[in-house]
Formats: sequence, C-alpha cells, structure tokens
Amino acid sequence: MTTTITPAARTTENTEVKRTSAAAGAVISASRIVISFLFGFHGLQGFGFFGGIDGQGGGVPFGSFPGWWGSVLELAGAALLLVGLASRAAALVLSGVMAYAYFTVHAPMGLLPLQNMGEPAAVYSWVFLLFAVVGPGTFALDTLLKRRR
Repeated sequence: MTTTITPAARTTENTEVKRTSAAAGAVISASRIVISFLFGFHGLQGFGFFGGIDGQGGGVPFGSFPGWWGSVLELAGAALLLVGLASRAAALVLSGVMAYAYFTVHAPMGLLPLQNMGEPAAVYSWVFLLFAVVGPGTFALDTLLKRRR
C-alpha cells in the first residue's frame, strides 16, 4: 500500500514548518538578547560597577591578565551579541572566556560546579557555544545584513 500526499497536505505541512521556524528564530533572538544583556553586567563588574568584583566597588587593575582583559572581552562580546553583530564569532570567544574562567578559577576549588561556585561560568560557556552553532536568530544585525546581500 502506498501513501500519496495531496497538494493540500503539502501546503499545510510547509506552512507549519515555516511557522515553527519563525517561532524558533524569534525565541533564539529573544534568548540571545536577554542572556547577552545579563552577561554584560559581569563585564561591567570587572570595571567596578554594580558592586565591582569585591562587592565594594573595586575593579580589576587596568591591563591585568586575565581579569581586566576578561572584562573587556565580556563587555565587548556581550554588546556584539546583544545587537547580533558578528554574533557567531563573539559567542565562540565568550564560550572560550567562560571555559577558561571555569577551569582556571573555579575547578581548582572542587570537582563539581555547585561545589566550586562555577555554575554560572559553566552554563554561560555552554549557552554561548550553542549560539555560536545555531546563530543569532531572526532579529539580529547579522540576519539583516545577510538578507540585504
């Protein structure tokens, strides 16, 4: 027995796929915007904002490695990701920055992220890797520039 798909069924199927793709693109964009906005505050903390790195408004010394440079990368990467410009590259760099932070700062204090207070670094690293792979979503400057070409 063979099954034939009618043109009406094909049209309904295509419409459903387009609707799902549009919703996925919008959700990816919304997630990228919210996560990069929140992550930007970590970069600002390195410069003394929002209580700084010590809770007293202290920032990392200018030019110090990795603290100051990490804060620069966090803030610049978050800004690029927020607007969706060079978003895959920015997300890949941020994923690496957070992996580096996890393994050099948190992992020496304990095996598991809950033990070493590295859960945010681990989660951010994986989320940024996800954005590097899936892209910025529908609402991004990258997407707009790609459509114009």
